[in-house]
This record gives sequence, C-alpha cells and structure tokens, in this order.
Amino acid sequence: MAFTGARWMHNRKIVFGIAVVLLLAIASPAAFAKKKKQDATQTKKAPVIDYSNIVWPNPPAIARIRYQSFYAAEKISQVEEGTQTKKAKWMDRLAGTQPASESTKVLFQLGEPYGIAVDSKNNLYVADQKVGAIFIFNTETREVELIKNKVHAHFVRIIGLAMDDGDRLFVSDPGLRHVLVFDATHKATDVITDGMVEPGSLAIDRENRLLYVSDVNQDQVLVYDADTLKLKRRMGTVGKNHELTSQGDFAKPSGLAVDSEGNLYVCDTLNDRIEVFDADGKFMSAYGKNGDGPGYFARPKGIAIDGDGHIWVADGMQDRVQVFNSQWQLLITFGGHGLLPGQFQGLVQIAIDKNNRVFTSEIYPGRVQQFRYVTDAEADKLKKEREEQLQKKAGGGQKEVQPVAAPTASAETPKS
Repeated sequence: MAFTGARWMHNRKIVFGIAVVLLLAIASPAAFAKKKKQDATQTKKAPVIDYSNIVWPNPPAIARIRYQSFYAAEKISQVEEGTQTKKAKWMDRLAGTQPASESTKVLFQLGEPYGIAVDSKNNLYVADQKVGAIFIFNTETREVELIKNKVHAHFVRIIGLAMDDGDRLFVSDPGLRHVLVFDATHKATDVITDGMVEPGSLAIDRENRLLYVSDVNQDQVLVYDADTLKLKRRMGTVGKNHELTSQGDFAKPSGLAVDSEGNLYVCDTLNDRIEVFDADGKFMSAYGKNGDGPGYFARPKGIAIDGDGHIWVADGMQDRVQVFNSQWQLLITFGGHGLLPGQFQGLVQIAIDKNNRVFTSEIYPGRVQQFRYVTDAEADKLKKEREEQLQKKAGGGQKEVQPVAAPTASAETPKS
C-alpha cells in the first residue's frame, strides 16, 4: 500500500530520530560514560554524619561520655545509603564507572572482634577470632595492618589481648591452649603454656610485673611473672560444672582489669558478679547480683578502670555498659541492643587507654566503638565555666546557680 504524504513525513521523522541516536552513541561513548560516572558519583555520595552530639548523660547535664567513632576495617558509614539498585550497579560495571568502594578487591573487615589493647603510639589492636588475625588500627589515619595467621604466627581461636609498657603484645589462643608473646615489631618471641587449658581474657599489672590469664575451663585465674613468663600461682578452685559460688572462686571467669593500686578485678561471669583481689591474690570483696535493673548484671564479660578509679563493666547479655565508683555506686549506664552509635550487639570487651578513650568490642556486627571519657577534673572545669556564664546572664551573680549533679542510679543497686 502506497504511503500518503502525511504518513510518509511521519515515518521519515522517526527514521531520522533513530539515526541521530545511533550516531550520538557511536560518536560519543566517552560522553556517555562520563555522564554515567557523574550519575554514579552523585548517587554514591556518602551522607555526612555528625557524631559530636551523641553524649551521656543527655543535655543539659554535663557530658561525661562522648561518642567518637567506630572501627570495622573499611571506611564505611553506619547508615546505609540504599540509593543504588542492583541494576544501577550492574550498569556501572558495564560502563566502567564503578566506584572504587565497589571494586572486586576484597578488603579485610572485622568478623568477630574480641580482645582489645592499645600501644604507646595510640594504635588500637583487636583480636578477631573469626578472621584469625589481629587488626592494628591507626586511630588518626584510620589505616589498618594485620598480624596474620600462617604469615606472622599460627592462630586457631584468638581471644584475649594485653599490652605491657614496652609494647609487648600478649595474645591468648584457647584453641592451642597457650598465650603468644610478640615484641614491639610484631614478631612472635615467646609462648606460655604452663597450666593452661582454655585461656581467655588477659590483664597486665605493669607495676608488680604480673600477667593475669582467665581460664574458663578450669574456673581459675592464672598468675604469671610478666618478665620470666613463669607460673606464680592459681586463683580460685577448679570446678566440675562451673557451679562454684563461694567468695574467691569463679564460674567461667572472663574479663580482667587492674587498678592503679594493683588490685585485680575479675568478671565472674556465670555468677553475675565482680570479684576484687589484691596484688598478692588475697580476696578483698565481691559485688553484683543477677538482674536487669540498674546496678545488676547478666553475664558481665568485660571490665576496665579509668584514670579516676571508676569501674566500667560490659554486660554481654544486656548489651550495656555500667559505670561505678569505688564504693560500687552506679554513676551512669549506656548502651542497649541495637546497631546505632552507642548501642551494642554481642558486647564482649571494654578497654580504656591513657588518653581516656574507651573502646568496646561486639561480635555480631563485627565492630569496635570508640568513646571519650570526660574526667572528673574536666567535668568540674566545665561546670565552673557554665556557672560563671549563668551568673553573668543573671546580672553578676544576683541569682544563685545550682550546681549540676553527677548522674546516679534511679533504683537501689544490689548489695554484695
């Protein structure tokens, strides 16, 4: 059938349009790829997240704990962007405009972090029992290096870390029933095996030159000379079914910490309490009962002492951190189940360094979070500055300003 004039003109426009599209596609692939790259860059742009306002307690109280950052090996955001579809990513790979973060190169990432330690250069060490390596994070540049299994040492299941004042690193491996010792250059130099069955958490008493090792199988804490690495004594009685509840004994002891006076704090995990001993191993006191209220514990696993002598306890079942003074009065609590900053999923360990940075490790998201403890002296200074500002606003001190009290527990805390 012959075309009419109008139909012929219509079809001619269609053919012309198709020809133009094909010409542009053939003649300008670089422009097309450039546009795809721009679109991908705009779509992949990471959101800017301000963590500086995450503090405990909430304003207007003076902040005593500030959230700072987290570590997971890759430079990723804790907030998923969710703006790119699978189709878009496939098209980016086809066009050669795939972002570097989406490359096929596999980066190491935390799997099940457990033990934590900090060296004299402020580097963060994290033992990962799933990856089978010790991650070393530069906390300034965020760069990562690893002490790898079958490269620098042989690991089966690494759990505990401790660092002495010469940057010797102690690493417990219950899979091999020993503690490895690395020098400051990360070279394995010694191994401790005497008396161990299932070594877990570690702690160093730098003044008295003692290495403490919790053995969850034997329900004991083993004490070694930190220099000769010889076994000095055992603390606690060997249990059969982790049933011992008497003072000075343990049921699956885990986290360990040493205060400025050389006293040892032990997380007696199955008994939901903390036991305290002096540097000679003599029992001093115990605190804690099972429960989910303020001041109670449900499987405490990690413990640390800050520069003001406050006791920080990481609760594995309740995924929270509670901070006590030396009289076991509850000062503040933070955490709870979740993946947001300051929440936890499988909380296991806590450590505090000389710069008042607080690090927590949690197994399920494969994450270490970093907080900053505001010391008593810093809080007093902030409180004084606030009072002076309020007095100026009130007309040179005509109005009395009430001091800001430290946060306390909202319910009665358990007795020892």
